[in-house]
Amino acid sequence: MKFYVNTEHLVSKTDYPRRFTSEKLMKSSMVVFFSILLFLLLFKPFGVYDPELRMHYLFICFFHAFAPAFILFAYFRGLNYFRRKNGAHHWALLKEYFHIGIVLILMGAASFLMRDMLYNNPDNWSWRYLYEEIRNCFVAGIFFYFFLRLSGFYFESKKGSPFVLQFVPIAVPLEKAAQEPCLFISTQVKQDDFSLNIDDLLFAKADGNYIELTRLKDGRTITEVKRISLTQFETQLSGHPNFFRCHRAYLVNMFRVKKVAGNSQGYILSFNETDLKVPVSRKQTEIFNSCYRALGNQHNA
Repeated sequence: MKFYVNTEHLVSKTDYPRRFTSEKLMKSSMVVFFSILLFLLLFKPFGVYDPELRMHYLFICFFHAFAPAFILFAYFRGLNYFRRKNGAHHWALLKEYFHIGIVLILMGAASFLMRDMLYNNPDNWSWRYLYEEIRNCFVAGIFFYFFLRLSGFYFESKKGSPFVLQFVPIAVPLEKAAQEPCLFISTQVKQDDFSLNIDDLLFAKADGNYIELTRLKDGRTITEVKRISLTQFETQLSGHPNFFRCHRAYLVNMFRVKKVAGNSQGYILSFNETDLKVPVSRKQTEIFNSCYRALGNQHNA
């Protein structure tokens, strides 16, 4: 079976994680401290030989929990400073893994340097213990990192905060744009029929027997009211799969969506051209995901 790594997902631009921002960094460090302390006290994971201990095991656990928490805080505090100073805005999942790897190496080195203070062992300064401390930090650190990430996703979803969905806008090459961008829309009253450039349409919102069309015109967003129901309008766009009924009151152009925030109650769609948001109802989220994947595969083929 062929092994596949989604490298595009790893290098795609994402928002800088809130857990590493200056406002949340202290909280993240405290979570790391108490998680490691509790883990060490309950499980004694890497073997403890009591005659070697220079102090009570509780204090040894404290130092082994404090050092990683302090290193995490100091490292990302410095990283935040340099990011602000250099005006860096790009962030990606691969970059996060890179920095976490450096932090784990520093944590392992700190554990090694503390050995003389914590353990009475003549081989404290050996290459063997340096390797073991770094290896143990990687084993435990990777476990804790993904455990805390999953826990964070869970609690954020319970609060209804944005989480989880990794959305990359669908890039549509010019040669794959709609062959007939101008579509004639028929209404129940002939004099209300109109032509619409569907490439410029961001979304449509139902308003009783009318719809509000939010679209681009001369580089500006405008909203027009048309005398047609959203269901009738959706039917006439059925030949264009990039238009998706994401909510009973909204029809959205998937090619124009630039950002998606997701939570346990549904998604919120954003656009570059306007501050207006479009909801995706909870029951439509799975269909939205399928539509997004299908369009992405079609236009990246």
